[in-house]
Amino acid sequence: MSSSSAPSSAGKLSSNMVGTTNAANAAAAKAAAKMHRRSRSGCFTCRLRRKKCDEGKPSCKACKHLGLKCEYKRPMWWSNNEQRRNQKEVIKNIIKRTKLNEKTANGTTMSASTPPSLCHSLPTSDTFSDGMGCTRAPSVDSQLSLDYNNFNQISAPDLYNSVAMPPPMFTPSFTHPGQFAPYEVDIKTESQMFINDVPTRRDSTISTFSTYQAPPVIGDPFPTENWVQQDYFESRRESFAEEPLDFQVFDFPHESFSPSHQAMIQVDECDQHLLNHFIDNVLRLIFPILEVNQHGSARSDIILPALESNKTYLHCCLSISALHLKATERIQGEQIDSDILRHRFATITELCEALRQDTNHAQILEAALGMIFFQCSVGRPDDCLPDIPWHQHFHPAIELVQKLDLPAQLVAMNGQPHSQPPFNMTLASWIDILGATMLGRTPAFADTYREKLIADAPSGLAELMGCDDRIMYLISEIACLEALKLDNMDEVQLCAHIKLLGDQISLSEPPPGTVANAYSSTGAIRPKQLNRNMTAVFRLAARIYLCSLVPDFDRTQGSIANLVNAMSDAMEFIPAGSDGFDRSLVWPLLVAGSVSLPNSSFRTMFSERAHRLGEASEFGSFGRIKELLKDVWHINDSALAKGDKQSVHWRNTMQQKGWEFLLI
Repeated sequence: MSSSSAPSSAGKLSSNMVGTTNAANAAAAKAAAKMHRRSRSGCFTCRLRRKKCDEGKPSCKACKHLGLKCEYKRPMWWSNNEQRRNQKEVIKNIIKRTKLNEKTANGTTMSASTPPSLCHSLPTSDTFSDGMGCTRAPSVDSQLSLDYNNFNQISAPDLYNSVAMPPPMFTPSFTHPGQFAPYEVDIKTESQMFINDVPTRRDSTISTFSTYQAPPVIGDPFPTENWVQQDYFESRRESFAEEPLDFQVFDFPHESFSPSHQAMIQVDECDQHLLNHFIDNVLRLIFPILEVNQHGSARSDIILPALESNKTYLHCCLSISALHLKATERIQGEQIDSDILRHRFATITELCEALRQDTNHAQILEAALGMIFFQCSVGRPDDCLPDIPWHQHFHPAIELVQKLDLPAQLVAMNGQPHSQPPFNMTLASWIDILGATMLGRTPAFADTYREKLIADAPSGLAELMGCDDRIMYLISEIACLEALKLDNMDEVQLCAHIKLLGDQISLSEPPPGTVANAYSSTGAIRPKQLNRNMTAVFRLAARIYLCSLVPDFDRTQGSIANLVNAMSDAMEFIPAGSDGFDRSLVWPLLVAGSVSLPNSSFRTMFSERAHRLGEASEFGSFGRIKELLKDVWHINDSALAKGDKQSVHWRNTMQQKGWEFLLI
């Protein structure tokens, strides 16, 4: 798209007008267009009013005339939507009083005989509206608008909404709606120097991390000043909302941070770069589906509050940050390994001490789940640093979940449509259900999921990880059945249970046409549609998983090949690339890919999507299944070429390689 879409484009358009023969008219047109040019250095009051600022110092002419406070330094209310709306109301009231005083002074007070066209006309920029109902888009203050914006994986707004401007000349980048508008968070870090155990100096630094970043643009770049982008984006936000959002889905363990909150995170100076890297680069990889449904929730409701108040969790995140830094930057050497192991050891030490004292159960659970789950986003398969397997961390997590009585709280929500499940219980359920398939065991809370399945009651899994809760409960049932099979269950009973579960999966099938394009006509992601698409992928994987339990399972059967091909077709409706959701579909990709045949369309699809992911396909759970499938395909394809239809299970391949990964 050309730069003519920018707010400052009118001046460029006027200089390129064709067919104008009258020089005076051309000059007038150019002057008129210039009046609409957005200043990049005007005062923040004029920016808020969306008015041209003459940039007069110390106070511009508009602010001076209206008696407003003229602020060239970024004020505190600028980064907070609620405070910004309040500031607008204050300015409106001041302008109303000013206009009223002027009319009174000029003897222009209205009487009963004043024509209706004058006293009942719609507000304009010359009356009391202050021009905040911008003509380019619906007003930010419109009571019909949603309060929150659309962001992509890296928090970049889709500035190319086709409602307000010509369609983009490139494929729109992945965007998604969210609950929170872009904002900045100040992180205060403190370090103290000790000499012979005597404190000598304390240093404090404040770093600002913004959830707002500019999107990639092809052609002339959009003006780089954040306030220009943010102003334009905010003026368009009503048109970005494609589906109603569910607000505050979970009962979070901490109070939410407001956008203006200054987090106080104490970290040693030598670890400052790890904290910065975690917040800048790792945080956005965590809970991508939650970010789609509620933008900023992972940051303000989960990560930052825990970093500030939970020292064990902080060490966990610093270790994960160092591991991600090593994986993405391919850093080698003792220093980075020392950072990883130092914080990993500190996390485990403090976890053990907290468990020994049997206190602060919620904080211990939070850190334990972080140790398990965050590993899924970082690290390479060949990383050989010593670590404790995820399932050993999960054992104390199970005990803590029970001590906190979280399963009972989850069941008590049945039949309550607006209840909020405990976040850490939902996260533990995600790990528990899919983790059980990694080990061939029964999920720890299988009875709880069965009660939820019978009651058809959600537990927040759809909002957290993308798959409908009912399908996840059925995967739990299949895992239970596999555990019974591995314990030598009678084959007749096994087949009867397989049929029953297959019927349950069929009952969850949606009407034809439910799976559709996840993007709206404006290029924004539709979160509910994305959920339906991801659920379809998980449903197919659940069917394949269930079929694999049939005695003498044969992956070359036409029915299995059809399921795998259907998975490939369903993946076409999942956004791909670095801003897509392939990394959120690791488990279904593993289940389907492990039984795919050499000529299957699945392998072509998987290769293409891995290529589109680029470097991100080399680390985290996606990088691990990429290597795992390569080994499984090599073994099974070689056997098939010799006429042997028996295939090695991906779990056996992992055991042979000594891998104990949680692949979710």
